[in-house]
Parts: sequence; structure tokens; C-alpha cells
Amino acid sequence: MLTEIKSVLIGKPLKNEELAGEKFNVFWGLPILSSDAISSVAYAGEEILWILIPAIGVLAYKQMFYIALSIVALLSILVFSYRQTIDSYPNGGGSYIVAKDNLGDNFGLTAGASLLIDYILTVAVSVCAGTAAITSAVPSLLPYTVVISVAIVILMTIGNLRGIRESSHIFGVPTYLFIISMITMIIYGLVKVYIFGIVPAQTVQISQATGNITLLLLLKAFSRGCTALTGVEAVSNGIPNFREPSQKNAKRTLFLLAATVLFIFGGTSLLATVYHAVPQKEITVLSQITEQVFGKTFMYYVVQITTMLILTMAANTAFSDLPLLLSIISKDRYMPRQFTKRGSRLSFANGIILLGLLSSLLIVIFRGETHLLLPLYAVGVFISFTLSQSGMFIRWIRLKSKGWRHKALINGLGALVTFVTVINIGITRFVDGAWIIVLLIPTFVILMKLVKHHYDNIAHELTLSTTEIEKEVRAVEVKDFVIVPIDSLNKSSFKALNYARHLCDEKRIVALHVSTNLEEAKKLQAKWKDCGISIKLVVKYSPYRDIVNTLVKYVESQEHESKPGDIITVVISKFLVRHWWENIFHNQTSTILRHQLLKDRHIAVVTVPYVLDK
Repeated sequence: MLTEIKSVLIGKPLKNEELAGEKFNVFWGLPILSSDAISSVAYAGEEILWILIPAIGVLAYKQMFYIALSIVALLSILVFSYRQTIDSYPNGGGSYIVAKDNLGDNFGLTAGASLLIDYILTVAVSVCAGTAAITSAVPSLLPYTVVISVAIVILMTIGNLRGIRESSHIFGVPTYLFIISMITMIIYGLVKVYIFGIVPAQTVQISQATGNITLLLLLKAFSRGCTALTGVEAVSNGIPNFREPSQKNAKRTLFLLAATVLFIFGGTSLLATVYHAVPQKEITVLSQITEQVFGKTFMYYVVQITTMLILTMAANTAFSDLPLLLSIISKDRYMPRQFTKRGSRLSFANGIILLGLLSSLLIVIFRGETHLLLPLYAVGVFISFTLSQSGMFIRWIRLKSKGWRHKALINGLGALVTFVTVINIGITRFVDGAWIIVLLIPTFVILMKLVKHHYDNIAHELTLSTTEIEKEVRAVEVKDFVIVPIDSLNKSSFKALNYARHLCDEKRIVALHVSTNLEEAKKLQAKWKDCGISIKLVVKYSPYRDIVNTLVKYVESQEHESKPGDIITVVISKFLVRHWWENIFHNQTSTILRHQLLKDRHIAVVTVPYVLDK
């Protein structure tokens, strides 16, 4: 039944040979890997106004436009920088690979941790922002914000488990619908004002200024607006997801991303200054602008619906990139190796599921509030930007390849600008929640190092030297000694005893019964004798009813007739129920015993299953 449900939800399994067909071209790569950056324009301008309007009132709109221009300039620097990253690192990994290769493991892990946190936040922020667009249009849904957000994450997780190509088709169309609707609104909104001379009606009263224009105020507003740049690195991270020529396709996608973000972010910022939209908790700035431009017409709902969709689809950038990043980090043994495995649909399923779970947890913790999540958002992004640009700068200085001076200049400028930006964001948003990221990043780095330490220890333990190989090859024959734990005489225990007979002579087999009731033990011994079983039965009494530990102590003791050098094989009988929920009716002693015995390298454990018919 579970197999059938899985087949319906995520589709039939794909062969390894079908992987090339699962990758996407530029047309589908743009909406998937760029949706995060494109969608950020839906709330980046609003975040700037949240800072400026309460302080300087109507003067906020002029300052907002200047801030928007500076963000666009920073975007241009980043795009040129990441083009060079795509040329130099065609296997993806972005900041993690660049920093690790050029600055060392610690910087690489810091970049990797920053990206991991950023991608988790991308899903949470994007989905919550998409839900905000829904509740702005339908206020009666406000009490169900968290439920709607988590439901969207679940749907996106399932969609991405279906594979790269299919998910790109599912989630790509809404991105293009958003781009078209936004371009239409920007052009129509500006034409109304600058060509037809229509004076926009003020829908929300602008509060009186309570402060002055200061450098600190502008820096804080700039740091809020920098959320528009999140997702720019996604293309360089996801190069392996493109069809060949993957680098060329990735660079084309990056250029289209920059052009789209530049036009939409610049256009919506200009509309906000012209239509004097005021941020409100109940209705988004974009919703106010749309209503002023189109009125409550069909186009208003088109923009709201496509905004909701693109904000949700922005999470798909993370679903596309984070599993790939996890697989790259896992190959370096800094993450569990399960993340290197592809699922039945050739996607990195474990990474997708982990992302869905963690982002849903964030949504619940922060009650689906976009404004509570955003202060955590841009810090990790710009740390990864800075490390990536710094790594590329060091690369050009070290290699001194053709044209290295102007390449180093571009990446050096990018490193400087992003470093100043991350300091600005860290200071201005520290109290608002950025301190959480400051703590989380080193925590993630420590955890990744512990994972690497674990794998290194295992490799050291398992690796054979030349002398040890010769010793193992010429190892003398070792005899088995078999212990069969039994609770009672039944079909399952008899199957285990008969299997034990195939391993060695009956004289080297012991049936072990741990008793908590001496009367029941006597009955078993009598039945054993009546059945004429030639295998020796050993009964151990446990007055404290500790069956598992009593079994383990006997197996590890010298009480039985095994000799030094013998392999002690414990044959455990286990009956299997037909339905998973029936397991709750059984104490799972065999599972616990197996887990305890496997800790001893000198003991082999064999489980003999007995499948129940009913």
C-alpha cells in the first residue's frame, strides 16, 4: 500500500541512465533557480519603507529610490563576479567550494553553513510571504496563516521529490506568469501617471515624521532592502542541474536573472514612490500599489495570485540547490553520506525531505510572520557572498592566468562591497534577530567537523595495512560457537534452532532462556526434554526482569564452552507481523537485543525471520 501511495505522489522510479534527461535548459532553469531572487522584489521595497516611513514620513519615498539604485548597483557587481565563478567551478557548490578551495576548510565550512541556513530561511520566508499575499486578498484566512504555510511546504516537498524536470515544469510556469503580470503593472502604472497625468489617490494615511534622515537610518533601510539580492548565487550553486553545455546555460540564466530583477525591483520601487504605498500588517505594499494601478479588477487578483505563487515558488530555488549542496558537502564527509544518494526519481530525496521538515519547523516557531523571519535572512547570504568573492580574488592572485588583473579587480570589489554590507546588516539587525545566525553558523561548522571526525575515525579503524592484509589472508580457520536466545518453544524458535544446526555441530550450540518466573522455566525444561531436543538448554534467572542485559552478559561471559578465537554467532528469532501498526503490541526484545550485541566486534548476529500469515 505504501509503495502504491509513493508511486502516485512522486511517480515511478527512474533509471540512472535517465539522469541527463532530468536536467533543465535555460527556459526552465530561469524560473527554478532564479525564483528566489525574482520573488524578493515583492517584499524588499516594503522592508525599506518599514524603516523609513515611521522616521521621516513622506520623505521616505525619495530616499527609497536612492537606496534601490544602490542595491541594483550591488546586484550588478555580484552578477559579474558570479559569472567568473561559473567559469572556474563548473561542478557547482558556489561559495562552499570556492572558499574551501582558496581560503581553507574552515572558511569553506562557514560558507557552507551560511548557505544551508539561508536556504532553510528561503523556504520559510518565501512561503510565509506567499501566504501573506493570500491573506491580503482574503483577510478571513489570517487565523490559518501557519496551517496554509506548512501545507504549501508539504506540497512543494512532494513536487520536488518527483524529480528535477517534472518539478521545473510544475513550478516554472507561475514564475513566468508573475514576471509578465509585474511588467504589465509597472508599465501601465507609470503610463497612467507620466503620460495620462492621473494623480494617484492616497489609500493609507502617511504618519508624521518622528526623526531626521541619518546615516544609520539609511544603512538600516539598505540592509532591509538587500533581501532583494538573496538567491543571486543559486545559479552558480546549481550548475550541474543544467543540460550541456551547463556552464554556458548557467551564465545565460544568470544574465536573464539580473535583467529581470533589475527591471522589476527598480520598477516597483519607482511605483512605490509615485503611488505612496504605506506598509501595513494587514495588506502588503505590493497589494496597495496593484489596487491603485488596476483597482479591484481582474488584473488586481491576477497580480495577487501570481505574487502568491512566485513567493511560494521562490522556495523552489532552495529545494533545487540545497540538496545538491548537501551532496557536495557529504562527498567531503562533512555531512551524513545519505545526502549523496539519489532517490527513486533521481533527485537528492533526503536533502529535499530535510529541507521540508526544517522550514516547516521554522514557520511554526515564528508563527508564519515574515517580518520576524527576515532579520535572520540576509546575514548568512552576505557572509557567503563575501567568502565567495574573497576566494575568487585569492584564486586570481595565486594563478595569475590570462586577464587575471581585471578578474581580480571585479571579485575584489565584490568582496569589499559585500563585506561592508554584511557588517552593516550584522550591526543594524543584530538585536532584531541576526544574533541567532551569528550563533548558528559556528554551531553548524562544529557539527560538520564532528561528522568529519566520525568518518575519519571509521576510516582509520577499517583501513588495512599491508601487514594486516597478509595476516587476514593467511588467517587460520576459526570455528563457530552459536547461541540461540529463546523465549518459548514455537515455530519461530524452532526455525532459529534449525538454522543454527547449519552453522556448526550441535555440541557447539547453546539455547539460552532468560527466565523471570522459575515455574515457567521448569515447564520449558520439561517440554524441552519431552521433545528430545539434543541441543543444550541453558536457563538464566533474572530476578529484576532485565531480560536483555542478562542475555548480553551471558553472551559476553566465559560461562559457555566457546574458546578464545571462536566467532560467537547469536541467532535471534523474530516474527514479522503483516501490518506495521501491529508492532505496538509486541515488546521488540529481539530488536533491542540485536542493537546491544552489535556493539561487540567479536560477536556476529543473525536474525531469522518468521513471517506470520495473519
